[in-house]
Amino acid sequence: MSNIRITKQFSFETGHALYGYDGKCKNVHGHSYRLDVTVIGQPISDNTHVKFGMVIDFTDLKKIIKEEIVNVFDHATVFNKNTPHVELAKELSDRGHNVLLVDYQPTSEMMVIDFAEKIKKRLPNTIQLHALKLQETATSFAEWYASDN
Repeated sequence: MSNIRITKQFSFETGHALYGYDGKCKNVHGHSYRLDVTVIGQPISDNTHVKFGMVIDFTDLKKIIKEEIVNVFDHATVFNKNTPHVELAKELSDRGHNVLLVDYQPTSEMMVIDFAEKIKKRLPNTIQLHALKLQETATSFAEWYASDN
């Protein structure tokens, strides 16, 4: 049986600030992110299986990504918890804002690494995460490939 890659796309709105950065992105701002998730595996060959012919049901993949990424990051503001931004995060949180504190600088590059780890933990054993593409703007994105890691 052949290995097949399938991809599902997601979108979410997230704010962030890059502490210590020397450009405009040091300010709190947001992006309309697009995340492409590609997994690889063999289609189910058991013709009595309810998901016969599928690598993974797109609905099952969607559930994983929504729970791990989209529902967490959508309309949240992300700060590196190891910076003085933690004070701003507390103030915003105290005022009812959805704030995420992470262990890394919240760049697209670091976010895509975080997302890969979260997704890999949730996939069935028969399916591997092949690639992620996190698009921050119409012309800027970060990519993660299993073959590079």
